[in-house]
Amino acid sequence: MMICVLFFSHKIKYCKDTAIHLFFLTLKEKIMLSKTMAEALNKQVLMEAQSSQAYLAMGSWAEIQPGLKGVTSFFFKHSEEERMHMLKLLHYINERGGFAVVPELKQPTLTFVSLKKAFEELLKHELAVSASINDLVDLSLSEKDYATHNFLQWYVMEQMEEEKLARDCNDKLEMVGDDRSGLYLFDRDIMNMDTGK
Repeated sequence: MMICVLFFSHKIKYCKDTAIHLFFLTLKEKIMLSKTMAEALNKQVLMEAQSSQAYLAMGSWAEIQPGLKGVTSFFFKHSEEERMHMLKLLHYINERGGFAVVPELKQPTLTFVSLKKAFEELLKHELAVSASINDLVDLSLSEKDYATHNFLQWYVMEQMEEEKLARDCNDKLEMVGDDRSGLYLFDRDIMNMDTGK
């Protein structure tokens, strides 16, 4: 009798465990990213990682230029922000049943002929990131992946702010030209521009 009860109890536990396992399998299937979407998101992980590296290199270059403490802080801060954008994507891919790949990175540009050229490069980079995000939004809608579409709206808003900030910096540097007192004021004010984005 005891054996039957134990066997019966074990059978109930087995059925319960199987049901839970099947529930999670079904749930995972429902929320799983398509292969196409996972690959596209992984490309964006690469782009965000490259952005972080590019801004890190800009920060290192700025740090050895005389009198650019504000600009140096700006670039290092933005490098860290891009890394956080990458991690946000990485976690999302894994949570949605994909596999986020940590990418291999090529060395970014290390030196710049002027501060103006560095900020022109920053703007070009932000425009490329925005275009890539827009492609992802298009893909999510074509696949009817509304969870990913919703997730990407944060990136859309973030890129609007990043583009505006990069354009404002370039506009100010265009006005300043080679005037040293203007460059001093730009360096002093850049972190305030950043907080107001």
